Amino acid sequence: MREFGVVTAPNTVRLERVFPGPIDRLWAYLTEPEKRRVWLAAGPMADHVGGVVELRFRHSELSHEATPERFGENGKEFRNVGEVTACDPPHLLSFTWPSSGGDKSEVTFELSPQGDDVLMVLTHRRLADRPEMTSVASGWHTHLGILEDQLAGRKPRGFWSTYMELEKEYEKLLPM
Repeated sequence: MREFGVVTAPNTVRLERVFPGPIDRLWAYLTEPEKRRVWLAAGPMADHVGGVVELRFRHSELSHEATPERFGENGKEFRNVGEVTACDPPHLLSFTWPSSGGDKSEVTFELSPQGDDVLMVLTHRRLADRPEMTSVASGWHTHLGILEDQLAGRKPRGFWSTYMELEKEYEKLLPM
């Protein structure tokens, strides 16, 4: 999956992917902890505005690649806690995300049917700076690739090797 994310506004990155449907299946991979943990992160997620989202990332479990030293303990397990800001099953899900700048950023997933497939538009807004945009774009790109593998029944690509390759690409692609 080489479709790169794009900057759509200051401090905003958007990625688009087409996945096999039906839409309810993809919605389940976004919202159900056991399905979400195989491509992104485990943890509870409320199904209403104002509810809590707790994402527990264990990247080495996504593809069984060891965590590179540069990521330290955060690379082994990392926890994000946010709040649902929009929820319209199975079409729209938004929640806040801790940001390196101290303020909260926001992630939005928009799903729309396209025949037997589903278009996912993922937008991450209010990112603190270019380094955070690079990290987030590389991370989402990698996670969506693993989701693609899971939905296709394939062995997931290596998380860390993919992430580090994409990080170099996004470093070149994203505007200064």
